[in-house]
Amino acid sequence: MKELQELQELPLWLWIVLVAVVMLQGTWLFLHARDRGQGWKAWFWGIWGLTVVPTPALCYLLFVVLPDNRKRKAGRNR
Repeated sequence: MKELQELQELPLWLWIVLVAVVMLQGTWLFLHARDRGQGWKAWFWGIWGLTVVPTPALCYLLFVVLPDNRKRKAGRNR
């Protein structure tokens, strides 16, 4: 009950910043995944990005972007 009361005491500007950050993260994840040809996975990343910050972005970077960059670098060295 105490946690709910603390959430209600957050200032309006902080709520606006949080909403903006979540929207930016979801949009970035969707657009980046779509540009990389992820297909339906772009929707997954975009929707998940609208739920919390920063877990979806970190997972996307760790499991999609970094392995893809490693494959590209390995292909160039051959």
